[in-house]
Amino acid sequence: MRRLPAHAQVVLEATGGYERCVLRTLHQAGQPVSRVNPRQVRNFARAQGRLAKTNALDAVVLADYGACLQPRPLPVPSPAVEHLAALVQRRHQLVQLRVAEENRLTLADDALVQKLIRAHLRQTQKAIKTLEEHMAQALAAGATLHARAIALEQITGIGPIVAATLLATLPELGTLNRREIAALAGLAPFNCDSGQWRGQRHVRGGRPAVREALYQAAFVSARWNPTSKAWYESLLARGKPVKVARIALARKILLYANAILKPTAIPPP
Repeated sequence: MRRLPAHAQVVLEATGGYERCVLRTLHQAGQPVSRVNPRQVRNFARAQGRLAKTNALDAVVLADYGACLQPRPLPVPSPAVEHLAALVQRRHQLVQLRVAEENRLTLADDALVQKLIRAHLRQTQKAIKTLEEHMAQALAAGATLHARAIALEQITGIGPIVAATLLATLPELGTLNRREIAALAGLAPFNCDSGQWRGQRHVRGGRPAVREALYQAAFVSARWNPTSKAWYESLLARGKPVKVARIALARKILLYANAILKPTAIPPP
């Protein structure tokens, strides 16, 4: 592979995980690299009237996108964070599989099929429990990860699973400002206005695993934290829908987590 200039920054598209080997190789070589949303790159090309699409043209568009928008380089993950991220991702896959199997069980009317689904559910639950044990071990093994996890778990609603999910899938936590971290997590409400018309604000984009974990944290916090409960209920009293109020609380939890993990308090891994 031809060596790139030291000052160069590589921009590549997210490809559902196939880009990880390239990311790891570039990080090991000390090369700054950004991973961007393919949809945004395609919209960038369309805005310039570039409708044709080939590998060579895509490379040119990516280079122009990087030069124009200067996407933030990804932080270099430590081996401990990479290991934790793999465990978190696998657990998320199995949880989705468990939900799908539970839904199939409610529809199955054949005794043998029901028996097989229940057996598969028991195996899946056992695998999830094993992964959770390994996640706890991974958090305890590294001093920095352990300290960050302990700090996060002081927030009502954030337990070991949510803490592990945030540390594995949002390594930028504690290094960005309020608006940046909210947008990255997909919890920043975006305007939809035109002239005198004011549309509803919606959250979009971001990292689904992070948003899902914080949504669950908000559910717990609204029930058990008196301050969060009072604030959450005040939103409902003002006519906010339940989901809107819960997303607002999830964003509040995220911003607090981002504040307590600032480098001055606990250095990032």
